[in-house]
Amino acid sequence: MSVKRVLITLAVVLGLMTSAPAVQAAQDILFGGASITGVYYQVALQISNLMNKHEGEDYNYVGRPTGGSVFNINAIERGAFDFGVAQSDRNYQAYYGEADWEGKSVKDLRSVFSMHPETVMLVTRKDTGIEKVEDIKGKRINIGNPGSGQRHNAQDVLRIYGIDQDKDIQAEGLQQHEASRALVDHKIDAFFYTVGNPSATVEEPATSVDIRMIHLNHANIKKMVADNPYYIMTKIPSGTYRGVDYDVETYAVTATVITNANVSEQVVYDMTKTVFEKLDDLKASHAAFRNLNPEEMLQGLSAPFHPGAEKYYKEKGWLK
Repeated sequence: MSVKRVLITLAVVLGLMTSAPAVQAAQDILFGGASITGVYYQVALQISNLMNKHEGEDYNYVGRPTGGSVFNINAIERGAFDFGVAQSDRNYQAYYGEADWEGKSVKDLRSVFSMHPETVMLVTRKDTGIEKVEDIKGKRINIGNPGSGQRHNAQDVLRIYGIDQDKDIQAEGLQQHEASRALVDHKIDAFFYTVGNPSATVEEPATSVDIRMIHLNHANIKKMVADNPYYIMTKIPSGTYRGVDYDVETYAVTATVITNANVSEQVVYDMTKTVFEKLDDLKASHAAFRNLNPEEMLQGLSAPFHPGAEKYYKEKGWLK
């Protein structure tokens, strides 16, 4: 082959290479859940799986275990996560500058949609003698790890029942998977937990020991619920967990998916659209999601909608 022909061939090849469109890498999206045994992690994991299945050319979603609601809200504020899951009451407090965020409201916090209701529960072994909340005095009780929404709920319950966590009980701050094992191993006498039902972290100890679930229905709990729109009174149905053959009266918050105002409208729109258009797939991915419906998923949200979510809801006629 002549030198001229070689040069022509090289020119053609280089021309093809430079004219070919560049392949754009999928955008990494981080989604914060909570303890790996809890339902929050399943929200992050299953939505990530859904997005990677249907939008994998554009996005690479990663669902990560975290310390829970407070951790996720603070990570969203810093831009460390694109999405997170947090309790509706914690979202309210963060956006309006209350509790952990007193004097430093998270004004860039934005709502995407609600997920499942989460009941506040107090679980014990039958051999502890704990039959009502007041019986936990002098006992070793897990109130939840620092940075979790369940710890805040536990502290509300203790306050309402007049129990001092520093004086009246031996308060532990375990992650929930640790607390479930500790209950079975007799290292704690009970644990508070805020979660969607059924939860593996309650099912697992229930298969090993006889458990009892305590009613959280004090008149002042009902007043707190009436005074705060992000709470509801509810019941855990009889038979949800082995050995608990009665309805457990308690209250609940809503698990909400949140983001930052600075996350792009397209990213939030694509995630919102995929979740609602593939909702049957999401409902089938975990027992706690089986009763999801679009109307309720737009309720219980304290922070404003992100424009990307709002755009989809207006297209569907769900918002004006």
